[in-house]
Amino acid sequence: MPLNPFASLFGRSPIGPMQKHFAKAHECAAHLVPFFDAVMAEDWAKVGQVQQDMARLEDEADKLKKSVRLHLPKSLFLPVPRSDLLELLSVQDKVANRAKDIAGLMLGREMTIPPAMQPLMRAFVQRTVDASAQALKAMNELDELLETGFGGREAALVGSMVEELELIEQDTDRMQIEVRRALFKLEKDLPPVDVMFLYQILEWIGDVADRAERVGNRLEQLLAR
Repeated sequence: MPLNPFASLFGRSPIGPMQKHFAKAHECAAHLVPFFDAVMAEDWAKVGQVQQDMARLEDEADKLKKSVRLHLPKSLFLPVPRSDLLELLSVQDKVANRAKDIAGLMLGREMTIPPAMQPLMRAFVQRTVDASAQALKAMNELDELLETGFGGREAALVGSMVEELELIEQDTDRMQIEVRRALFKLEKDLPPVDVMFLYQILEWIGDVADRAERVGNRLEQLLAR
């Protein structure tokens, strides 16, 4: 595959560090699956352990984000503006931030999931993590996009990955509606404050998928330039 000559001129490409950053952000989000499994089992020692792991991963992602920002040169031999890379970095970071928010609130309040909601909730959380995983898969093609000047087959491949990400995010929207309906049916039997916070958690889980989709949207914008 012929290399873009500008790629070889740029010795300190930020692409690798940005990919590492999102890999860390996704790892944090992926911990939502074991976190919710522990919550549903009401294993609070395990819940606390997974929450601590997520906080550590989010902190590591934050340090990577700061490092990329500090070392991103003012002038780049890249076919995309520096500002676009910084915006992509910011969007990536928000995936880990929201995952950490979910774990922190649920642990702090020792929130439980009503048994009737648990199968739907587990599927919703898993599909949300699928969205983050798909965004990472697309992001990991960014260095190849750079080498090909953001064109050719590589661009088409990333475009198809982003389309798949959009479909996954649409799945999470539908699943969120289903889980909300299930919660609505249980409202009268639950403490009102618990219901309020459960709705908040459902919103935040959806946010993780939305933010993962935004990573894909940013990649699409890079392709369009």
